[in-house]
Amino acid sequence: MTLWNGILWLHLIAMAFFVGGQLMLAAVVVPVLRGASGDRLALRAAARRFGFGTLAAIGVLLATGVAMASHYHKWSNTNLQVKLGLVVVVAFLIHAHMRRPEWHVLEAAIFIVSLAIVWLGIVVAE
Repeated sequence: MTLWNGILWLHLIAMAFFVGGQLMLAAVVVPVLRGASGDRLALRAAARRFGFGTLAAIGVLLATGVAMASHYHKWSNTNLQVKLGLVVVVAFLIHAHMRRPEWHVLEAAIFIVSLAIVWLGIVVAE
């Protein structure tokens, strides 16, 4: 295994945490906490804990992504540029969701744009 395989592995683990965590929150945690007890405090605590993990994952994604794009000379790749544009969109959506957590459409938008980013990551890696 080379150093670059390890960097790619870290990038993929961080991506899996970010996107998989969103899916887990949306499909399991939120319905259970809303339906069983309606406990808003537990729901906020779960979302906040995921938020801290998300910040760490984003840091890893940025560091490993920049390293790989530089190493593999991908900065001029159109798909990478679109992917980076969508990263900015997700950052904006996350910020908006933090300010307006009752706007559930933002959760769906974050997830859909995140899936598009993953798809473009696969395309860029080819």
